[in-house]
Amino acid sequence: MPDRHRSPPRLGHGAPLISRKTRNEGETMADQIGIVGLGNAGLAVATALSNHGPVAGFDMSPERRKLAGEAGIRVEETLAGLGTPYCSAILLSLPKPEASLNVVEEVCGWNERPGLIVETSTVTPDTAKRSAAFCAAEGIAYVDAAIAGGVASMAAGEITFFLGGDENSKAAAKPLLNRIAAQIFDLGPVGAGMGTKVVNNGVMHAVMIVLIEAFAMARKLDVPSETLIQILNREEGLLRPLLHRVGERMRDGDYSAGMSVSNARKDSVLALETAQQLGVPLFATLASHTPYEIAESKGMGSQDYAALARLWEDWCEIDFNH
Repeated sequence: MPDRHRSPPRLGHGAPLISRKTRNEGETMADQIGIVGLGNAGLAVATALSNHGPVAGFDMSPERRKLAGEAGIRVEETLAGLGTPYCSAILLSLPKPEASLNVVEEVCGWNERPGLIVETSTVTPDTAKRSAAFCAAEGIAYVDAAIAGGVASMAAGEITFFLGGDENSKAAAKPLLNRIAAQIFDLGPVGAGMGTKVVNNGVMHAVMIVLIEAFAMARKLDVPSETLIQILNREEGLLRPLLHRVGERMRDGDYSAGMSVSNARKDSVLALETAQQLGVPLFATLASHTPYEIAESKGMGSQDYAALARLWEDWCEIDFNH
């Protein structure tokens, strides 16, 4: 285990990574934790937390309440039931942003309010900020603690959290989260945790479409799927744009030499033509071709194709060097 008195390690230029704490650091075992939303994720989190102290839960679905009861979670029939007896913290695991806002507003109106609300549902940064404003008005600490990973890691208490909030709220939340955390990425102010998860999920979902398109073309070419997996899994494969072009060139603003925009555009055209000849419809790959045409028209053809980042720097008024 790392020295607790040292600054948390950093991953490159990213957020500090807070290692998991031992059970007796900052925990109060007598505190009851309330879970609102007992779907697959919520029940897994509730089960993991129940290994560290009393947990009560609520869900609109009688079936989910029944499953939670069978898993050993004390179940309330109404949301207000979590307020009596008093819960020191409420964790949200809900299906829609509006559900989170409604629950936060109701909890803020309780006579006996919790000291902390932890949002683990997948919501927008704006929803997290609006919820935090409700809580701040009532003196309740609030963090958005987006969960990365599957139900199995949640149930095992090995969760990766993307954490956002003000410093006092994060300090209040970390002892609780560390009971069930493998990693906590402290990403900054409220909304940063959810924003990071939305970005992360968006990347994975978009890449999934690109991969499906690629494997459809490979099948048409009679290239075995396992062979294409091996090709993409090489150091020069799927991770190359992330680790080299984003992690090095975009970070340093170095777009000299390398594979040029013109050559990347040419390869993109060939991929589109091949897909048309094979009868494979392309959606994500076709959309990704447009920035290459724009960059070429702007005279960027000789630069490394990571220079496409400059288009977004202009459009968004940002700088990837900082």
